[in-house]
Amino acid sequence: MNSRILFHSILLTLQYGAQPLVSKRFTSQQVIVTSSVLTCEIAKVICALILMAKEGSLKKLSKEWTLLGSLTASGLPAVIYALQNSLLQISYRNLDSLTFSILNQTKIFFTALFTYILLRQRQSIQQIGALFLLIMAAVLISIGEGTAKSSGSGNPEQILFYGIVPVLVASVLSGLASALCQWASQVKKHSSYVMTIEMSIVGSLCLLASTFKSPDGEAIRRHGFFYGWTPLTSIPVIFNALGGILVGLVTSKAGGVRKGFVIVSALLVTALLQFIFEGKPPSSYCLVALPLVISSISIYQKYPYRVKKKEA
Repeated sequence: MNSRILFHSILLTLQYGAQPLVSKRFTSQQVIVTSSVLTCEIAKVICALILMAKEGSLKKLSKEWTLLGSLTASGLPAVIYALQNSLLQISYRNLDSLTFSILNQTKIFFTALFTYILLRQRQSIQQIGALFLLIMAAVLISIGEGTAKSSGSGNPEQILFYGIVPVLVASVLSGLASALCQWASQVKKHSSYVMTIEMSIVGSLCLLASTFKSPDGEAIRRHGFFYGWTPLTSIPVIFNALGGILVGLVTSKAGGVRKGFVIVSALLVTALLQFIFEGKPPSSYCLVALPLVISSISIYQKYPYRVKKKEA
């Protein structure tokens, strides 16, 4: 991993880790979720265009961009991510936080599976072991965060079909979308900035379509798009938009599997920041997970898959 990819990965880890605290501090409960998400997508497009203009690739884009190429590279992942988010919302309403968080970590495994299927990106035995260590760490962190939030038991059939099944399908879709983004950037040579712009536009169109029937759409029509906003609300929105740019860069250069390491590492950053700014000490599960995350990252980087040379 070169120094630029490492730098982007560290920035993304910090952004992911700090985002929950920044959003909690600067976003009012009255803010309509759809309005903040749509504004974030617009901010992503603006940031990506500025960065493209800075590197001088906007003129090249105007000559080479095609609708078919855009739909092939970014349209499908954007629709998959939109469907994934809807499934996660359904699941979260029907599962306790602990079960939801544990099952949601399986997306790391599915990302590795789909990168192998689409890109033939193999993992060494040591790297497979590192992935399991990472999943164990994510589960431990989730247990620490979710134990206090666990709810009582409900209808078993409702939990299975509206809780467990949606989150598992969402994990499969997350892995597929991540692998497709990596395929588009590494095989089709699609710029990460262009993909960010295209996926933001497609995602925004899907979200706008949902407002015709959703409670958020009704709230926007009743109270206005920026209901509950203050000047400070733009801070988490812009912060999240910059994170979206970094996600594209890390996925295109380092791959979806390594992005999984970033996300789990960010959970530890969140725990640390909660301790520093809110006085909430990290759980014992989080402290156990820390060496697991460090070990998994070290092993994954140290033992890449190597093609065996054929004997003469």
